[in-house]
Amino acid sequence: MVKTNPSVAAADPPAAARTPDAHENDTGRQFVIFHSAGEMFAVPLAEVKEIIRVPDVVRMPLSPPALLGLANLRGTVLPVLDLRRLFNLPEVAVDDASRVVVLDQGQPVGLMVDRMANVVTVDAERVEPVDRVRATIDTDLLTGMIKDGDGKTIVMIIDVARTIGRNFELLATGAGSMRQNDVVPLATSGDATGQPDVADEEQLVSFMVDGQEYAFPIGDVQEIVQLPEAITPVPNAPGHVLGVTTLRSRILPLVSLRALFGMHDQALSDANKVVVVSVADGERERVSVGVVMDMVKAVLRVNRALVEPVPFTLGQSGGHGDIRAICRLEDGRRLVSVLGAEGMFDLDVLRGLRGDDAATTETTQEEGVMAIEIADDAQFVVFRLMDEEYGVPVEAVREIVRVPDQLTRVPRSPDFVEGVINLRGTVLPVIDQRRRFGLDEVERSDRQRIMVFTIEGRDTGFIVDSVSEVRRIATAVISPAPELSGERGRVVQRVANLHDQRRMILLLDMACLVEPEEDEALSHFEERLAA
Repeated sequence: MVKTNPSVAAADPPAAARTPDAHENDTGRQFVIFHSAGEMFAVPLAEVKEIIRVPDVVRMPLSPPALLGLANLRGTVLPVLDLRRLFNLPEVAVDDASRVVVLDQGQPVGLMVDRMANVVTVDAERVEPVDRVRATIDTDLLTGMIKDGDGKTIVMIIDVARTIGRNFELLATGAGSMRQNDVVPLATSGDATGQPDVADEEQLVSFMVDGQEYAFPIGDVQEIVQLPEAITPVPNAPGHVLGVTTLRSRILPLVSLRALFGMHDQALSDANKVVVVSVADGERERVSVGVVMDMVKAVLRVNRALVEPVPFTLGQSGGHGDIRAICRLEDGRRLVSVLGAEGMFDLDVLRGLRGDDAATTETTQEEGVMAIEIADDAQFVVFRLMDEEYGVPVEAVREIVRVPDQLTRVPRSPDFVEGVINLRGTVLPVIDQRRRFGLDEVERSDRQRIMVFTIEGRDTGFIVDSVSEVRRIATAVISPAPELSGERGRVVQRVANLHDQRRMILLLDMACLVEPEEDEALSHFEERLAA
């Protein structure tokens, strides 16, 4: 994310701005004038929605160079273009004078300029053809120029539709505009190909606590969130209860798995994650509770044959009665304790922490809320590349593994393949996602992970900087991403705009991660490896 001013705020009106009177409106055209790289440009005032300070932006991968990124404008996704880049002018750092002119093109589109000048009314005879503008400016993006009375000052009038159309497909083709409510339906079950989940597989979300790996079935996990800054202690609560916090206007009890299992205490830090699980209370309601873990580890999709019932003696021993199964991975060298949310917590205590007064009343309300949440949200695995956050549907993620010290290089492998790894006897091609998106490369680190995606029935690994969380995202906050010109720009189809958290998550289209010709090259490559 590019950091500029901390918030989107309306800019102060330019000092020279004026509002023409009725006579001027009848006799001339109104323009907003601004500066970029020593040149003066204008856009029709009728196309200007507002002028704002430069906001923080989220960069779009594989986007046209002129697109700075996407910003949050009071809950609306705002694409921001750099005027200097549009006209191949030398770049300059953003400063306090920089502004974004928000234009109305069916949806708001921002144009970043160096500084504002004024608003003028221009008689028709002062607007001249663009053929007199020197060749360093792309005149295809202009509709004319305004010549001042001194004969020296020239203001170039930008053809807004054509300029923006070079970067956004819908506007270029006249097919329509980007609409806030055009939300692509989210898959709620099945794998990336749309086929039902394989019956003999189980999907788990695993975490570390005191050096031990635990997991919840993914169906029990509502989301994974950062540890909140504010936790309100509750007097006379059990020792494993940390307190309560607010999650989207709902009170969420927080419990420590360390304390619940009688492990030694440890100070909380930013590394801790809160796993929000849903617990059924018979036929009355479902109760959400946040379980604090040391760190998130992986999303696992494992064969059910590897998940065994917990040994009887362990199940009866103190502090471990909530472990429902043991998952044996890596030939038994890696053991994951599978927890069961049902029965782990005293629901009467949880309801007391939430301040439930009328169980019957809340039952009706809670069931209604849960029904809406299940119908109107979907789970995504969120990962980071550089300063941006990306999301993929959780059903497309086969598993997440650490990056080995060295990837095996294979002669005559496709250029986009970083190497291969042996994943439980299967040779898996691995692609560096930074290089894929044209980002700066970095040295390998312990935080990096290989996310194994199932794309068109084929498993492929992608190296990402880190995996941050699994979370549910409501469809109400998801909108279509700007349809950028060029096939590669379609990898980001949707944007989750979490306005209250000041976050924007770019949601990837799994089918576009690998180009058709690359998919064919991968097929030949895997056939050669198998032979």
